[in-house]
Formats: sequence, C-alpha cells, structure tokens
Amino acid sequence: MNGKSRLRKLISLALLLALSGLYSVVYQIAEAAEAPKGLILALTPSQDPTALQVHGKAFADALAKLVGVPIKIYIASDFAGVVEALRNKTVDLGFLHPVGYVLANREARAQIVAKDIWHGKTSYTARFFVRKDSGIKSLEDLRGKTIAFVDPASSSGYIYPMVLLMKKGLVKGRDPKTFFKEVYFAGSHDAALLALLNGSVDAAASFDMAREQYLKEKERIERLTYVAETPPIPEAGIAAREGLDTALVKIVEKALLAMNAPEYKTILKNLYNIDGFAPAKDSEYDPVREAVDMMGLTLKRK
Repeated sequence: MNGKSRLRKLISLALLLALSGLYSVVYQIAEAAEAPKGLILALTPSQDPTALQVHGKAFADALAKLVGVPIKIYIASDFAGVVEALRNKTVDLGFLHPVGYVLANREARAQIVAKDIWHGKTSYTARFFVRKDSGIKSLEDLRGKTIAFVDPASSSGYIYPMVLLMKKGLVKGRDPKTFFKEVYFAGSHDAALLALLNGSVDAAASFDMAREQYLKEKERIERLTYVAETPPIPEAGIAAREGLDTALVKIVEKALLAMNAPEYKTILKNLYNIDGFAPAKDSEYDPVREAVDMMGLTLKRK
C-alpha cells in the first residue's frame, strides 16, 4: 500500500470515529504525512529483567493501541545505554530520569515528551535521612560521619544531595570525603535505607518518599527522620529522539496523557510504579542542568 492510499484510509477512519461520537488518540495518526511501520521504546532496568520484559511489553502494547502503530521495547543496561540508543537513532523513545534526560538532550538532542506522575506529584526532593536515636539534628552534624549514597548517576541519591552540600560550603572540590568520614554507594535506594537502619552508616541520601515506598512497616519508617532536604527535582519520563516526526511526537504525547485513565493504572504501577503522565517542557529541567554542571557530569561513551 502506498503512502497516499494509507493516508486516505486513515483519514476515512478518523471521520468515521468522529461521526460516531467516539474519540481516540488513534485517529490523529492521520496528521502524519507518512505513518511509520513502528516505534521502539527504550527502558532502563529498575527491576528484575524478566519482570521488566513482561511489564514493558504490556505498557508498549497498550501505548501502541492508542498511537496506532506497533511499539517494541529495548531494555538498555543503564540510562547511558538509553542516551546512546537515542543518539544512534536505534530507538525512537526512551524512559529517563531527570539527569538522564538533561544528558540525552545535550548529547543526543532528545526532547521530553511527557513527564511521570509519581506518588501523585510531578516533582520530588532528596533528603538526608538519619536514625531518630542518633542525636544528629542538622546537616552540619554529619561532618566526620558515614553516609550511604545510592549511585553516582542518581538524581536524588547523590547528585542533588551533593549540590546541596556544595552550595552550603560543606563539600569541597566535588569530593564528599572532604565532609564525610566514609562514603558508600549502596546501589539502590532500599539498600541505602537498610544500611542506615542496620547501623552500618550514620546517614543515607534518597528521595522524599523512600521510607514509605521501601520500608513499608510503620515501626521501621518511624525509626528514621531527615535533617535536610533539597529543592524540588522535576520528574522526567519519556523523551523522543531527534528527527522523529513532530506530528507523531504530539500523538505519542496525547496517548501518554490518555493513559491516566483508570484502566491503565495496573500497567503503569507494574512498570515503574508511576501514577500517570503530565505535559512537560524542556525549560523545566534548567535546575537539573545547573546541578549537572556543578557536578561536572558528562556521558561517557562506550
């Protein structure tokens, strides 16, 4: 089937849907001059790879029905792999955290399509958690103590906490050991909190709702408090590669917003524990760019 014939059929379908009073994001694919054969969505691993494959496919299939073209998934080894795939145009869309999006925008000229709604919000903060019985009452009290960060690439588990310490003049030369006695990278948010609960470290850096999400039990949650909090960090979400048809990107955006409907709740929770999607602008990530620059972060090419 040639492009013009396909376009005529899609427009006819759109008219039929409109006349019958049925609205769907699907019909808007007729806006694109040439409908693509399919899209590829990159995912970053945050759970068991087998589970991610299952939940990622469920999400891609649901999104494909709304967009009107097949969508396949690609599971990258880390966020840098998503950025590389967007730069090489081997994928069309990618899930990214805030710092990952800023680097993808700089390195691959990717553009944000929609941001996540997580815990009912489109932003979050990072906190310095301590045990309530530790006697630590302020950020300054952590001098000479031990801390568990999450990962050097984590927005809330390292980068934003470090920027706060640097702005307060507590950390020099981007080296946390100029303030802390020992620094550990736990590898995950729950592992950082568990290290704190178990007494292995004096503090842990993580996102604002980390206790509620990972510790679950009221008794364990109430054993921890926090002594400092960063400014809000905007949620990231899904970014599109450079050169992807602008009409198609708009269709994907509307499709993602349509997934805020109740029938998609389980799919979104299973994938990345998110509630839905909201519109996003690139300018919202300027504070993240400042943090990236202060930390001197760049993407290491593989």
